[in-house]
Amino acid sequence: MEGYILDWANLLLRWLHVITAIAWIGSSFYFVWLDNSLTPPTDENLRQKGVGGELWAVHGGGFYNPQKYLTSPAKLPEHLHWFYWESYSTWMSGFALFVVLYLFNASTFLIDKNVYDMSPGAAVGFAVSYLIVGWVVYDAICRIFGKSDKTVGILVAIYVGVAAYVACHIFSGRAAFLLTGAMIATIMSANVLFWIIPGQRKTVAALREGKPVDPIHGKRAKQRSVHNTYFTLPVLFAMLSNHYSMTYAAKNNWAVLIAIMLAGVFIRQFFILKHKGKINIAWPAAGVACLGVVAFLIAPQPRQQVAKADGAGAANAVSFVKVQEIMNSRCVQCHAEQPKMMPTAAKGIKLDTVDDIKSHAQLIYQQAVQQKAMPLGNVTQITDDERALLGQWFEGGAKTTN
Repeated sequence: MEGYILDWANLLLRWLHVITAIAWIGSSFYFVWLDNSLTPPTDENLRQKGVGGELWAVHGGGFYNPQKYLTSPAKLPEHLHWFYWESYSTWMSGFALFVVLYLFNASTFLIDKNVYDMSPGAAVGFAVSYLIVGWVVYDAICRIFGKSDKTVGILVAIYVGVAAYVACHIFSGRAAFLLTGAMIATIMSANVLFWIIPGQRKTVAALREGKPVDPIHGKRAKQRSVHNTYFTLPVLFAMLSNHYSMTYAAKNNWAVLIAIMLAGVFIRQFFILKHKGKINIAWPAAGVACLGVVAFLIAPQPRQQVAKADGAGAANAVSFVKVQEIMNSRCVQCHAEQPKMMPTAAKGIKLDTVDDIKSHAQLIYQQAVQQKAMPLGNVTQITDDERALLGQWFEGGAKTTN
C-alpha cells in the first residue's frame, strides 16, 4: 500500500505542479509580450494622465485595451491584482513532488555509485543545499554587480554552468538535470518573493501615502523579471529531461545539459526581440545548431555482438539462461512479486518468471538497452556487455526456449 499511496501522491502533485506552472509561465510570457508590444497612445488625454503605452487586442469575442502608466494613475484603484501566487504555488507543488519522488527514494533516484558513492542522508542534504546555495550565489551576483546587466548576465550564466557540472558529478544523471532545473526555478520564485513583490508593495504604499517613489524598486524588479523570462525554457527542459535518458545518461552529460539550456535561451531571445518587431533568425538558428550538435554527439553507436560461450555470435542464439541471470542479478530487486528495494513491484512490472520476462521483452529492450534508463541510477551495476546481450536476445526474437 505504501508504494500505491506514493504513486497517487506523485500523480496528484505532478498534475498540480503542471497546472500552476502553466499559469505562472503563461502570465509571465504574456506580460513580457505585452510590455514589448505597447505603443504610445494617440489620445492626448491618455498621455496627460500618464499613460505611456497601450495596446488594442481582440480575443474571445471581445476587445481589450490594456494601458501602462509610466508613474501611476491619478488615483490608485482600491483593488489591484497581484501576480505572485502562480509563482509560489508552482514552487511549492514542485518541491513537494521532489520530496515524494526523489528525497523519499534517495538511494534509487539521487544516487549513482558510479558517479559519487554516498549515503541517502548525505544525498538529501546535498540536494537541499544545492537549491539554497543556488539562490544565495545568484542573489549575491545581482547585489554586487547589479548596476551592469551585461556583467550580471555573464556571471549568472557561468554560475549555472558550474552548478550543472557539479550536480552531474555528485548525483545520478537524471537527478542532476532535474536539480539544476529546480535550482533555477527556486531562483525564479525567490526573485518574486524577495524582490519583485516587495518592491511593488513599497511603490504602491508610497503612492497611496503621497510620497515620492524610489525608482530603484522598479529597476530591480525589471532586472529580476528579465532574468526569469530567460530562465524559463531551460527550466522546462530540465523538468522534462527525466523522460529522455539519452540526454542525462550521455557521456559528459553536464555539457549536454548546458548546451540544451543555452539553446533555450537563444530561442527565448528570438521571441523577446520578435515582440519588439525585430526578426533576427540568427538566434533560433543558434539554438537549433546547439541542439543539432548535441544530437549528433550523443547519437548511439553500433553495438558490438556479444559472442556465445561456444564461439558462435548469432544474435538469435543468445541463451535465455543468461537473460534470466541478468534479470535476477540486476532487475528483480525492484521488479518482482516481493522486491527487496521497495514495498511493491515498481510500476507493477515483474521480471521474476519466464512468462513475465517474455511479456515485457519490448520494455526491457527499450529501457535497459536503447535508453539505458534502467536500472535507475544503475543501482545494481548492470554492465554494457549485459545490456548488449539483452539487445541481441530481443533482436533475435526474444526466445525463451534455448
